[in-house]
Amino acid sequence: QVQLVESGGGSVEAGGSLRLSCAASGYTARTFRIAWFRQAPGKEREGVAVIYTGSSFTLYADSVKSRFTISRDDTTNTVYLQMNGLNHEDSAMYYCAAGNRGRPLTTSAYNIWGQGTQVTVSS
Repeated sequence: QVQLVESGGGSVEAGGSLRLSCAASGYTARTFRIAWFRQAPGKEREGVAVIYTGSSFTLYADSVKSRFTISRDDTTNTVYLQMNGLNHEDSAMYYCAAGNRGRPLTTSAYNIWGQGTQVTVSS
């Protein structure tokens, strides 16, 4: 059974850092493009960062560029999202997703999703 499990969320003060993890099981994560999305209450789910297979090419949403870093460890089948300089607008449920088709930061491009991990940033 294909599964993605996120962890690492929590509460942090503005300016702080968190590292989210996305552990894959049931398939080999390196065969998929993996993305992080987030969804705040009352807002649409938005793409944050994506890492491609093979070359590990990455893309970021403008709102997180220079603050967030996505990486992958294929030996442990895990993708990470290092988040620095957090602010209140980063508060959301964060999801990782796997998929290989479509525009990289759109939800329709991914068909495997985790359950999410909550990030709360206090000002």
